[in-house]
Amino acid sequence: QVQLVESGGGLVQAGGSLRLSCVASGRTLSFYTMGWFRQGPGKEREFVAAISRSAGRTYYADSVKGRFTISRDNAKNTVYLQMNSLKSEDTDVYYCASKYSDIIYGGPYDYWGQGTQVTVSS
Repeated sequence: QVQLVESGGGLVQAGGSLRLSCVASGRTLSFYTMGWFRQGPGKEREFVAAISRSAGRTYYADSVKGRFTISRDNAKNTVYLQMNSLKSEDTDVYYCASKYSDIIYGGPYDYWGQGTQVTVSS
């Protein structure tokens, strides 16, 4: 079992930055590919970014590529999402997720956090 807890969300002006953190417990984080997703009211959960077990590979949705950076610190059991040049359309609840797999290009995730709200004002 893996438990994930996100933090770092909040209100930011368009063009600003936020860094989200996700702390994992239960099993060693290095076993898992980690991902970030987001979801707004009435919408399906949307993939944002993923990072491989050893942090050697990353994958981003086209909508965030060049603005967001996913990283991980396995020693701290933590994954991060640095969000720069934020836009109003980035407003969503952001979820951390993990899967016992090194396939970062899609596929199902096994564990999910509770989410952290990101609101970008115009």
